Amino acid sequence: MYRILKFTLLLIFIGAGFVFAQAPTSVAIRQWTINGITREATLYVPGTAKSKLTPVIFLFHGHGGNMKEMYRSHDFSKLWPEAIIVVPQGLKTPGQLVDRAGNKAGWQQVPGDSNDRDILFFDEMLSSLQREYQIDTKRIYATGHSNGGSFTYLLWAMRGGVFAAVAPSAAVAFRFNDMLKPKPVMHIMGETDLLVKPAWQERQLRTLLKVNNCLTTGEPFGRFSTLYPSLSLTPVVLFSHPGGHAYPEEANTAVISFFKSMVKL
Repeated sequence: MYRILKFTLLLIFIGAGFVFAQAPTSVAIRQWTINGITREATLYVPGTAKSKLTPVIFLFHGHGGNMKEMYRSHDFSKLWPEAIIVVPQGLKTPGQLVDRAGNKAGWQQVPGDSNDRDILFFDEMLSSLQREYQIDTKRIYATGHSNGGSFTYLLWAMRGGVFAAVAPSAAVAFRFNDMLKPKPVMHIMGETDLLVKPAWQERQLRTLLKVNNCLTTGEPFGRFSTLYPSLSLTPVVLFSHPGGHAYPEEANTAVISFFKSMVKL
């Protein structure tokens, strides 16, 4: 009887291992078609995404960037391997500060721009993930750098109810700040940024503090970071590093730590 029990347990463990092997972690390029246009994203999916509630992080490259380099440089899948990481690819888009002819990939700048093609792209990505995986709707996040950071702000303005928190980098939202509703946010700023000037980003910070009903005096919150507590429980964190416009590698850990601590109320 004891041998039969051992054999039965062994079969159960082998079976469990087989089930687990059927759902490995994967990294692949996914495609969606929106209004006749094929869109792509690099997608990291943990093996447990079909069986457990899973956070989602959307990560947007800057103007002239691409999804593959953005995925590699941010390393989010190692910092939070239990989360789905979505790194979309932009289309050729006129830039505000560079590439006015629109020869390089980027994201729409304001509501209605390019018929909201990138907002609709986001909607379709999220909808398909929710159909296919066990998405934790209280832990959906967005971050991006430069043009990708301004698009992160735009998503906050137009789809804010979706997110638990956002983390724009080297970006401002002057043309639609009035659309922002209280939301936990980490803003990443280079103190010597020659493209998106620190004075502009400091002005954006003042808006964030007002929108989120924050104290104007911050407190230390890790290296390069200052936390501004919020009376509405939607804190603002400023990650101010000594570099320029380039995204600092140190921000990756800070962003993931911030996201992990933020769950949609």
